Amino acid sequence: MKSAPRVQKKSRARLLHQYYTYTGFYSFIGNSLKKAILPVLLVVTGLILFNKYVYNINDALQSITETFSTTGILITFFASESFLGLIPPEIFIAWSKKTSAPVMNLAILATLSYLGGIVSFFIGKASLRIPSVKDYLEVKLAKSLKNTSKWGGFLIIVGALLPIPFSVTCMAAGMIKYPFKGVLLYGSLRFVRFAIYALAIFNMVS
Repeated sequence: MKSAPRVQKKSRARLLHQYYTYTGFYSFIGNSLKKAILPVLLVVTGLILFNKYVYNINDALQSITETFSTTGILITFFASESFLGLIPPEIFIAWSKKTSAPVMNLAILATLSYLGGIVSFFIGKASLRIPSVKDYLEVKLAKSLKNTSKWGGFLIIVGALLPIPFSVTCMAAGMIKYPFKGVLLYGSLRFVRFAIYALAIFNMVS
């Protein structure tokens, strides 16, 4: 009597790969990177031209450092990272290079960005109790809510590492009631992003 043929089980990694392929996760990452590359190139080109023909960027950063208090700049950054990531963190990374303690201020910025994501998560959760705020954020974050529902932790990783607003990703995670432990774990990759960006930006700023 012949035994029934064995059904080969697919590994979890392969199943996840198939799922992310079918749901368009890889396409989303590719499109996000393509959209991010052009603005980054425009900003870099603009900064180079501004630095050469208008005003020295190093002098501008030095002026900001001397004009505004460190506490005020850090509070502004934390507020931005806690609500929709309105100001690009690269500006603050460049600022930290001009301070008297660049490594320490960079570490503070990375920590504040991470904590800002956590605050965004709880803003997302709290918004569910306020109909008007919930309706506003559902419209504002419609695409992020849909994507977070499909991809969860991997989208938080993408938000932590790539030029996608980390705050928006965390806020959407709160609105879909994604496990808080996952946000804490995956969001910690924010520190990696700040380290990588600092390596590049610190070499540009004297």
